[in-house]
Amino acid sequence: MRSALSDSATSLDKPSTPLTGLSVSARIADRDLDVRIEVAPGEVLAVLGPNGAGKSSLLQVIAGLIVPDEGQVRLGDRTLTDTAEGIALPPHRRGVSFLAQDPLLFPHLSVRDNVAFGPRSRGANTRTARKIAEDWLTAVDATAFADRHPAALSGGQAQRVALARALAVDPDLLLLDEPMSALDVDVAPAMRTLLRRVLRDEPARAHRRCAVLVTHDIIDAITLADRLVVLEAGRIVESGPVAEVMSHPRNPFAARIAGLNLLRGTAAESVLSAGAEAERGGRTVAGCSPGHSAAQPDSGPAPQQQTSSATHPAAAVDEPTAQRTHPGSSAGEPAERRTYPGNPAPTFGTVFVADLGVDGCVVGDFIPGAPAAAVFAPTAVSVFRTSPDGSPRNVFTVDITEITDRGGIVRVRGDAPQAPGLCADLTPAAVAQLHLTIGTQAFFAVKATEVRVYAC
Repeated sequence: MRSALSDSATSLDKPSTPLTGLSVSARIADRDLDVRIEVAPGEVLAVLGPNGAGKSSLLQVIAGLIVPDEGQVRLGDRTLTDTAEGIALPPHRRGVSFLAQDPLLFPHLSVRDNVAFGPRSRGANTRTARKIAEDWLTAVDATAFADRHPAALSGGQAQRVALARALAVDPDLLLLDEPMSALDVDVAPAMRTLLRRVLRDEPARAHRRCAVLVTHDIIDAITLADRLVVLEAGRIVESGPVAEVMSHPRNPFAARIAGLNLLRGTAAESVLSAGAEAERGGRTVAGCSPGHSAAQPDSGPAPQQQTSSATHPAAAVDEPTAQRTHPGSSAGEPAERRTYPGNPAPTFGTVFVADLGVDGCVVGDFIPGAPAAAVFAPTAVSVFRTSPDGSPRNVFTVDITEITDRGGIVRVRGDAPQAPGLCADLTPAAVAQLHLTIGTQAFFAVKATEVRVYAC
C-alpha cells in the first residue's frame, strides 16, 4: 500500500488556510448528552467509552447531522453550529468528512465515481476528480474493484472505499466512527498506517487538519491519537494524553482497556517506609515499577532498569510474574528484583476501598482524605491456593469467576468482597498446577512496589 499524499490527491490546490482547531459544547436532553471538547490544530482526539455512552451522538453533532438543544461547534474561525444565534450549517458546507461504521456509499455510482464525487462537488473537473479517486483507491488497495458498484463489495472493501472517499476531499476535520471495525485483520494494519500518515506524519497537512476518532480498539488510540477522552453516560469522565490515561487511569472503563486492575477509594498515609518491604533474605526489591517483573540473576551484575510514569505499566514485562511457579509448589512466587545505585527510594501511600487498604508507590499528588486510585497490572499478580507468607503486601481473597485464554496466557478473574473483577495473568501450566476452576477460592497477591497510587 503506497501513499497518495505526494501524488495528484493534492491537485485540488486548496488554498493555504489558518490553523484549524475544533471547539464543541453540546447538550441533548433526550440522549442525556452534555459534553465539551477542544481539539487543537493538527491534533487527533480519540473518544472511547462503552456502548450507549454518546460517542456517535457527539460525532453527529460535529458533522451537522444533529442540532443539539444547546451548544456551539466552531472549526477554526468558522461557526458551524450556534443554537443561541440560530446557526446550523448543513453537513456539506462544514469542510468535514465523516466516516461512519456504515460506509454509506452511493449505490448507483461505481466505486471510482463514489470517490470522485467529493472533488467534483468542490469544483474539480472530471479528469482531475478521477485522478484523485484513482490515487486514493490505490492508497487503500481498492483499484481492483474500481468499476464495481457497492452492492458487489464485501464489508471490508466498502469501508476502504468509504475511507478513500472521505480523504479525497482533503477535509479540515476528519470524523472517524470505528474506522477499522469492518476491515479484515490483514487489511486493518495497513489502513492504520495510512491513517497515521494522513493524520500525523504529513507536515503539509498537519497544520490544518484535526480529527476525532471514536473507537473501541485501544490500538487505534495508541497509534493514531495524541489525546483521548473517555465518555460514559453522556459525560466526559477522563481526559488527557494517551500515554498518561493508559498508565494512570481513573475510570474503570479506561483501566479495562489499558489492561490494568483499578481500585478507587480514599487516600491515606501508609505505614510502609521506603525499606519496609524491601529487605527479604538479604535482597532488595526495586521501587515503583508496576508490571516490570523481569527476573534478575542471583549472581553477577544486572543492568539498571529505567521506567517512566508515561509508559504503559505492562510495557516492559518479559514474562508475567504470576507465571513463575516452582515445581511442586502450590503458589506462583514472583521473581525478585534488585535496587541498584541511583534508583530513588519509593514513597508509599495507601488507598482505602471500604475497609480494605491497598499499599503502593505514590505517583504525583496524593492527599490523605482525598479520592485516590490504585492500579497494578495483571502480570504483577501472584496466585496462591493458601494464604501467602512473606513479602506480598497486598493480598486479596477471591472467588474465581472467569478463566480465559489470551493467546498463550490465561487471564484469571476473581471477585474479592471490596474489589470485584481483579485479574491475574498466568501460564496454562500454572493454572493446571494450581487446580484453578470457576468457583475456586484463591489468593491474589501483589507487592506494594508493583502498585501505583495517585489522586483521582
